[in-house]
Amino acid sequence: MAAPPAIPRRGLFIGGGWREPTLGRRIPVINPATEDTIGDIPAATAEDVELAVAAARSAFLLDGGSRWARASGATRAKYLNAIAAKIKEKISYLAWLETVDSGKPKDEAVADMDDVAACFEFYAGLAEALDGKQHAPISLPMEEFKTYVLKEPIGVVGLITPWNYPLLMATWKVAPALAAGCTAVLKPSELASLTCLELGAICEEIGLPSGVLNIITGLGPDAGAPIASHPHVDKIAFTGSTATGKTIMTAAAQMVKPVSLELGGKSPLVIFDDVADIDKAVEWAMFGCFFNSGQVCSATSRLLLHEKIAERFLDRLVEWAKNIKISDPLEEGCRLGSVISKGQYEKIKKFISTARSEGATILHGGDRPKHLGKGFFIEPTIITDVSTSMQIWREEVFGPVICVKVFKTESEAVELANDTHYGLAGGVISDDLQRCERIAKVIHSGIVWINCSQPTLVQAPWGGNKRSGFGRELGEWGLENYLSVKQVTRYCKDELYGWYQRPSKL
Repeated sequence: MAAPPAIPRRGLFIGGGWREPTLGRRIPVINPATEDTIGDIPAATAEDVELAVAAARSAFLLDGGSRWARASGATRAKYLNAIAAKIKEKISYLAWLETVDSGKPKDEAVADMDDVAACFEFYAGLAEALDGKQHAPISLPMEEFKTYVLKEPIGVVGLITPWNYPLLMATWKVAPALAAGCTAVLKPSELASLTCLELGAICEEIGLPSGVLNIITGLGPDAGAPIASHPHVDKIAFTGSTATGKTIMTAAAQMVKPVSLELGGKSPLVIFDDVADIDKAVEWAMFGCFFNSGQVCSATSRLLLHEKIAERFLDRLVEWAKNIKISDPLEEGCRLGSVISKGQYEKIKKFISTARSEGATILHGGDRPKHLGKGFFIEPTIITDVSTSMQIWREEVFGPVICVKVFKTESEAVELANDTHYGLAGGVISDDLQRCERIAKVIHSGIVWINCSQPTLVQAPWGGNKRSGFGRELGEWGLENYLSVKQVTRYCKDELYGWYQRPSKL
């Protein structure tokens, strides 16, 4: 058996090169599937953020912006395509690194890296297309004025990203920001930063202009907060918890700084009694909540079943759940890896014990798999006899835990689906497509899936409502996040405008 690759000891990626954090501190990296320490990452502080923001600001303004911000979209597209090509070249290594850093199954990590490359390629295409959209004329009802629109990069952007899809979630922000002509300071989660640091190495390898992308690792209060409050950061894009999102909004509000937030969720999946293929629906219910060990902001973790099929559906759901391969995530065929950390493991266990104490039934799972003595593993967990006042119904777990309620009518299903402070996603499964369309219109969320759960498409908008945040990522909407619209209007007549009376000549 070949020895695993070495994990390089990286510094902070600032101004196109590597440097140790100012205070010299580092954070250990723990493989959550083995609980072994496998390396460390730099622990940046406000002093390092100052250096990164200065590098990004310098790159944005260099030569009047002609090197990056005001370069053609086609120029920026070359770099994005080069990054995508390097991702593909290194896909096996990057997937391995993501697996040992986050605990997700290797097959999931490979799929993530495919999506990373596709995202850079997609925004390379939009960067090129942006050139043709400049100077777009505005139709006016008068002849004396001509107006057109410019789309310009917002400036230096702070990108703060989560640990559940470390490189992919970073790419959702980095790719459109760079395509737009922004320069950026990326701060990934301290729980999973290794692949984001490798992105810095890739940028160095392909010759991305110095300072265009800077990567800062460290704790949120030490490295994330100074980015959010920095006066020379023009926008913040954040994915993470609702609580942290509120803190970022507060900091940004002091300077009336724009923010886009993709926050938590407690998404419903409504399944009606007319489904002909129960197993097909069961698989989507599992995929919607157990994929990535349920550590998905859009997880359809509230399962709503029509009373006529509830018992049969749950029987099959338990059988399918028992059949999931839970193992070291590097093992072939693993379908449920570990959760990210001991802290997250304990949090999920607490949710399960609270549900039990409040009167819910743990129909399946709820414990560590008996064959795994180490690592932060939790069985896929199915909870029934849930009331709408229970914590398990109302709060995001971020683990492989699904809670179930039964409904009688379509109107009751809609009421239950919308019984949440969140509004990221929702789904409906029914063989009646007209019913599906009705449900899609009345679920209060930014995303609705019909007869599936969790497909994520780089071409389509992603984002939520209510306490799930605001703004949209992916698709053309993701690019618009990082563009400012400028109106340019010219007066076309030779004669005076004529509002004021011309003074008489002496």
